[in-house]
Amino acid sequence: MTRPTARPEADEGEQDTVALPDREVLKSVVSPEPGPPPVPEDDWTIDDSEALYRVEAWGESFFFINERGHIAVRPLLQQSLSVDIDDVVSDLRRRGVGFPTLIRFQDVLQTRVVRLNKAFIRAIRESGYRNRYQGVYPIKVNQLHEVVEEVLEAGRPFGMGLECGSKAELVAALPHLEQDGALLICNGCKDAIMLRLILAGQQIGQQVIPVLEKFGEFDQLLGVARELGVRPRFGVRVRLGTSGAGKWAESGGDRSKFGISIPELLTLIQGLKEQNLADALVLLHFHLGSQIPDIQILKQAVKEITQIYAQLLKRGVPLQYLDVGGGLGVNYGTGYSNENEGINYTLQEYANAVVYSVKEVCDDEGVVHPIIVSESGRAITAHHSVLIVEVLGTYRKDLIADDYAPAEDANTTVRELYEVLTRVRGPGRRAGKRPLSELCEAYHDAVEKRQEADTLFTLGYLPIEEKALAERLYWSTCKAILAQVQGIEPEAVPAELRALNDHLVDQYLCDFSVFQSILDHWSIGQGFPIMPVRHLDRRPNRRAVIVDLTCDSDGKVSHYVCANADKRFLEVYEPEGNAPYYFGFFLMGAYQDIMGDSHNLFGRVAEAHVYADAEEPDGYYIEKILPGTSVQEMLALVQYFPNDLHRRMNNLIRQKIEKGVIRPKAGVDLLDQYMGCFSQTTYYRPDDPSGDDPSGDDPSAP
Repeated sequence: MTRPTARPEADEGEQDTVALPDREVLKSVVSPEPGPPPVPEDDWTIDDSEALYRVEAWGESFFFINERGHIAVRPLLQQSLSVDIDDVVSDLRRRGVGFPTLIRFQDVLQTRVVRLNKAFIRAIRESGYRNRYQGVYPIKVNQLHEVVEEVLEAGRPFGMGLECGSKAELVAALPHLEQDGALLICNGCKDAIMLRLILAGQQIGQQVIPVLEKFGEFDQLLGVARELGVRPRFGVRVRLGTSGAGKWAESGGDRSKFGISIPELLTLIQGLKEQNLADALVLLHFHLGSQIPDIQILKQAVKEITQIYAQLLKRGVPLQYLDVGGGLGVNYGTGYSNENEGINYTLQEYANAVVYSVKEVCDDEGVVHPIIVSESGRAITAHHSVLIVEVLGTYRKDLIADDYAPAEDANTTVRELYEVLTRVRGPGRRAGKRPLSELCEAYHDAVEKRQEADTLFTLGYLPIEEKALAERLYWSTCKAILAQVQGIEPEAVPAELRALNDHLVDQYLCDFSVFQSILDHWSIGQGFPIMPVRHLDRRPNRRAVIVDLTCDSDGKVSHYVCANADKRFLEVYEPEGNAPYYFGFFLMGAYQDIMGDSHNLFGRVAEAHVYADAEEPDGYYIEKILPGTSVQEMLALVQYFPNDLHRRMNNLIRQKIEKGVIRPKAGVDLLDQYMGCFSQTTYYRPDDPSGDDPSGDDPSAP
C-alpha cells in the first residue's frame, strides 16, 4: 500500500492548501532533525501514559491501557473481558475498511443504561423514597436507530422511555414506545400537526406527555384537544431561579430560551380550573443544560422544583411526575472539578442528590412522593463510540544539522544568524541556563536577521539555498532558546519567548474533519480525550497539534485532555517509517454523531458495530460495518447530480478531443475515471485501499 509520508510543517496561515505530495518529493524536503535517543523500556510505563492522557478521569472504568501498551475497553457490566482497540483497527484494515472509522462498542450503551437505573434504584431503596424512577432517553443526543434500539432494549426491565424535541424526532420515537407504561416526553416547540400526533398517541393509551415550553402553547394545546375530543395530559417546563453553570449555563434561570415563569404557571393553573381540567397537568419539568458540573447547583434546582410541586399539589393539582431534565455530566478529562469539562460527582451521587432532595422537601411539606423522571442522554451515549483517525503526515520546522558551519563565502546575514545560534548554544551559561535577558536579546537578533534574509531574497540579492539556510538557522536558534526557557515560571518568561512553544510544535495531519466529527470542539471549545491507540508503553518524544484535511485554519484540535499544564499540544510518539499510525478520539457518542457540518463536503465516516464475546478469539465480533457517505451522496445534498455532471464533463472532453488536445481513447478513460469517483468515500484513501499493512508487521503484534 502506498502511503504519504511527512512534509515540512506549514504555518497556520498555510493550511488552506493541504496537498499530499509524492513520497520521493517528500524525501527531498523533510526535516533532517534527528529524533531523541531511545530511552530504556523500563523508564516509561503504561501507568505513566494513563496519567499523561488522564485515562482514569474520563474512562469511567471502561477504558484502560493493557499490558501490550494498547488502549482497550471493558464494555460489559461487572465483567473483566476487554477488547483491544488496536485489534479492532487491524481487523478493519484486513477487511478493507477505510479510515476515519467510528467504532461503536454497543455493550457500553447497555452498561450505561443499567448503571443509571440501578443507581436510582439504590438511592430509592436506601432513602426510603416512596415512589419510583422512570428514565427517558433524549434522542437528540444521538438519534441513530441502532443507538436508540440498544438503549431501549437495555432499559426494558426498567420501563425506560424516550424524549423527543421536534416533529421528525416524534415521528421516529412514537412507534418505538412498544412497552406499556414507558414514557415519551415531548419537548420543543410544537405546531398543530405535532400536537395532533401527540394526542393521537394518548388516545391509543400511550404515555405521551407534551411539555409546554412557552405560555402561548397552552391555548393551542387545548384548542387541538377540543377539536379531537380528547382530554389532554401534559407537563410544563418551569423557568427556575436557579441557573446552570459552564458552557450550558443559560439553559436555566431567567435568561433561558424556554420555560414558563411562576406567574405564568399560576395563570395557566387558574385557566385549567376554570375549564375543569386541573387533572390535565401531570408533570413538572426543568432543565439546566446537558452537562451540570456542580452537584450543589443540581440540588438547589431539584429542591426549587420540588417546592413548586408540593405547593401545587396542596392547591388541588394532582401532579404525578417530576422531571429533572438532563445534565448528568461526563468527565471529559479534567477529573473531579468545577471546570467546564469536568464534574464534581459520581453517577451514584447524582442519583442520591435527586432522590434525597425530592424526599426532603416532600416530607417537610407532607405531600406524596412523585415519580422521578430524568433525561440523561450524554451520560448514556458518550462513552460508547471511538473515532479512529489515521495520521497521513507530520509537519515540523526544518533545523540545521548539529555539525553545520557556514562556508567562508556565505552571505553575511547567514553568518550572523549562525553566530546568534552559537551564542545561545555556547559556553558561559550559568547552571546550564543563560539569563533571560541574554535569551531575549538573542531572540531579537535572530528575528532581525531572518527579516534581513527575507528582504535580501525578495530583492534578488540572496540565493534560495541561502534563504533556506537562514530559515533553518532561525528555527534552530528558537529551539535552543525554548529549551533553556523550559522549567522557568511562565509568569517570568516574556510572552514572545513563551510563544515559541506554539511555533515549534509538530503538526500531525490526520484523515478527518473537525467540522464533521468533533463540531462541539470547534464551536464551543469542548475538549475530547485524544491519544494514540498503540505504543503507550513508550515515552512520548514529540509535541503535536492535530490538524484535519479541511482547507481552513480552524481545522485543528486546539486544546487537549492531558496532564500537561500547557493544553495546546499533545505529547505523542514519533511515526515509524511507513507503519500505520492511528489516534483514538474518545467520548464521541453524544451529539457529535449528529451535529456534523459538511465543510469541504466531507461526509459521515464509516462505522463498525462491535460486541464483546468471550467465545471469540480476540474477545469480540464485528456485528455490522456501515460505509461512510459517498461522494455522490454528499454532492446530492448540495444539488449536484450524476447525470448533469456526466453530461457537462462529457461535453468538456468532447471539445478537447475536437481541438486535438487529447485522443478519443484518452477522453473515454478520463470520463470513466471521473465517474468512478462518485462511489468513493469523501475522505483521503491510500493508493491501494486493499487493507494490506504496508509495514509488513503482524497486526496482532504489540
